[in-house]
Amino acid sequence: MTAVPRVVVSAPSSGHGKTAVAVGLLAALAARGLRAAGFKIGPDHTDAAYLGLAAGRPGRNLDPRLVGSARVAPLFAHGASGADVAVLEGTMGLFDSLTGRSDSHSTAGVAATLRAPVILVVDVGAMGQSVAALVHGFRAYDEVLWLGGVILNRVASDRHEQLLREALDDIGVPVFGALRRRDLPAALPSRHDGVVPVVHRSVEAARGVRRLGEGIAGAVDLDRLVALARSAPQLGVEPWTARGRAPPSRSGAVRSSRSPAARRSPTRTWRRPSCSPPPAPTSCRSTRCATSTSPRGPTRW
Repeated sequence: MTAVPRVVVSAPSSGHGKTAVAVGLLAALAARGLRAAGFKIGPDHTDAAYLGLAAGRPGRNLDPRLVGSARVAPLFAHGASGADVAVLEGTMGLFDSLTGRSDSHSTAGVAATLRAPVILVVDVGAMGQSVAALVHGFRAYDEVLWLGGVILNRVASDRHEQLLREALDDIGVPVFGALRRRDLPAALPSRHDGVVPVVHRSVEAARGVRRLGEGIAGAVDLDRLVALARSAPQLGVEPWTARGRAPPSRSGAVRSSRSPAARRSPTRTWRRPSCSPPPAPTSCRSTRCATSTSPRGPTRW
């Protein structure tokens, strides 16, 4: 049985700031002395590396398309072993999936598999009361989804924040934090096609993660968020282990399943006898009959 506190960080779509929030949450929780574990839903190893850098332990990917939906929970239990809290960053939008038809491959599907609450990060830079309609739609779209609350990103002012909180309070959705535009700067080193991998600029990456942690710590109610994560029920699965796998040989190949005796005694061995007669000649006299016919009758060679 696994009872690691956990929360999934997702968004209506890409570009709302869920990566920065997830990395900042892990950094802020680790700064508090909590043993945090970071996971990335999907095959994005770059984000997983930043999550691991923020948590201080390896970040892991949970990709249902690669490992199968049935193995997601055991792999999570394996990666979160010994952690006080786990933060999982979603992929794309909350209900988006590359397969298009399989809901289990989306962030919402993984959250349902892990029975984890979801924090929705919403970019409200150009939004007012409509945020309530947006969040209510995501909450009502899937009755299995556990929408624990929202984190507002790119809030313009105190008045703007108050308006947004009142709109969400009317539909009963808690707000865990409101981030100003300055709270989440472009802290992670970037390039034209995405974030630079951790190993390329380790010093800048560490500095950026620290800044994100400081920004989240000052704008998000971490106590309430940890309480939400701890409300996640136990998972009735055993952690994944590597037992039962054949150990690799020195050359890196998998060892044969045949017994040592069978490997020493091949099933088929051909040896040429030492006293065997020479091979038969291949001339026509050895291959043809000793007699042949002619107009005169049988002729003997």
